[in-house]
Amino acid sequence: MTSSDLQEQLSLKALNLLQEDADKIQKLIEVQMENLATRYCPLYEEVLDTQMYGFSRQVDYAVRVGLIQEPTGKQILNKLERNLALLYEAMNNKE
Repeated sequence: MTSSDLQEQLSLKALNLLQEDADKIQKLIEVQMENLATRYCPLYEEVLDTQMYGFSRQVDYAVRVGLIQEPTGKQILNKLERNLALLYEAMNNKE
């Protein structure tokens, strides 16, 4: 196995792990959107914010060590941030 093959495998693994974490956060967003009609939970909002911050640090690390390209990391983060913004907008409209 060449070093470029190893780098490619590591990059793919890093991207897959980041996507799994992004999917978990997306699921949290979806659950809150589904329950928006019944309750508003500031603690849930705090958990989401904390998860997003931690995830952004993971993405930053993966970019800095060269496991993923910066545009790829930004794309994953932007998608989650857009969905989170939709959730907060819906919460604000509910109040």
